[in-house]
Amino acid sequence: MKQKGFFDETDVLKSLSELGDPLEKLNKLIEWDLFKGLLKRTLKKEPQGPGGRPPFDYVMMFKILILQKLYAISDDQTEYQITDRLSFRRFLGLALYDTVPDAKTIWLFRENLNQANVFDSLFYRFVNQLEMKGIISHSGSIVDATFVDVPRQRNSREENKQIKAGKTPENWENKPNKKRQKDVDARWMTKNKERHYGYKDHVKVDKKSKIITRFSVTSAEVHDSQELKNLVDKKDKVLYGDSAYTGEKIQACISKRTKNRIHEKGYRNHPLTKTQKRNNTAKSRIRARVEHVFGTMTNSMGGIIVRSIGIIRAEGNIALMNLPYNIKRYAYIMEARSYA
Repeated sequence: MKQKGFFDETDVLKSLSELGDPLEKLNKLIEWDLFKGLLKRTLKKEPQGPGGRPPFDYVMMFKILILQKLYAISDDQTEYQITDRLSFRRFLGLALYDTVPDAKTIWLFRENLNQANVFDSLFYRFVNQLEMKGIISHSGSIVDATFVDVPRQRNSREENKQIKAGKTPENWENKPNKKRQKDVDARWMTKNKERHYGYKDHVKVDKKSKIITRFSVTSAEVHDSQELKNLVDKKDKVLYGDSAYTGEKIQACISKRTKNRIHEKGYRNHPLTKTQKRNNTAKSRIRARVEHVFGTMTNSMGGIIVRSIGIIRAEGNIALMNLPYNIKRYAYIMEARSYA
C-alpha cells in the first residue's frame, strides 16, 4: 500500500476539477453572498450567555439545502454524503477536519427558515439579480402549473368530509401523535385519469431563458386559472398558456399592454376553426418550453414531490425546489455562453 501523502486531498480535488466537477462550476457562477444579509437578519440570535458552540455559517447551511434539492437526498443522507464526498465539502467550504452539520441541525435550519416565511424572499432575491444581469428578457412569459405530490393519507370518508369542511376529525383530538402526522391542507385531484394528492406549483417562466420568475402554491384541487392573477404583472409583454387559462375573468387579469397568446378553446357546438388550430400549434412551440422546466425537476432533481406536512412547509419546500432549478438553469445558460 502507498503511504498517505500530505497533498492527497489536493490531488483528488484537482482530479475532480479536471473531470468537470459541476459543483465547483456552480460555486464560481453563483454569488452566494447575495443571500447572506437576509439569512443573517432572519436567523441571528442574541447570545444568552458565555460559552456554547457558535452556529454554523448561514450561507453554508443554505447551500446544504440547495444540495439536497439538486441531488434529492434526505437529511440523514445529506450528513453522510457531506462526510463522504470531497466535492460536497469543497462546495460548502469544509475541510476534512471541519465538523459536518448533523441531520437534526439541517432539519432545524430549514424549519427556522420555514417558520420565518423567508424562502419566497430568497427566491425573488435571486430572480432580481438575474433581471439585473439581463438573463431574464421579459420578451414573453409562459404560465402553467404542476402537481406536487405528498405521501397519501389513509383517512376514512367521514374524516375526509370533515377535512374538506375545514374541520379537524373529532377522533383525532385525543390522539396528538396521529394528528401531528395528518396533512389537512393537501387535497385530492384527478387529471387525465391520474389521481394526485397534495399541492400545486403555479409558475410563470421567462420564454427565452426558461427561468421561473414568479410562483404561487395552492392545494391540488385549485384550478390553474384561479392563480393567474397572482402570477402576471405589467412586465409581461406577451403571455402564453394552455387552454385552461381562458375566459372573461382571465382577460381581466392580463394587463392591456400584454399580448394574449393563450391557447383558444373549443366548446360544444363551437369547435375550433382551422385557423384557430393553426394558431394554437404555433403558440404550442413556445408554450411547450415550460414542460422543460417540469421535466428537469422530474428527471434531474428527483421528482416533483415533498415529504412535509401542511401547506406552510409545502410552500417553503416548493420555493426551495424552484430556486435550485433557477440556479441550475442559470449555470447552464452561463456555461453555454462561454462556449458560444
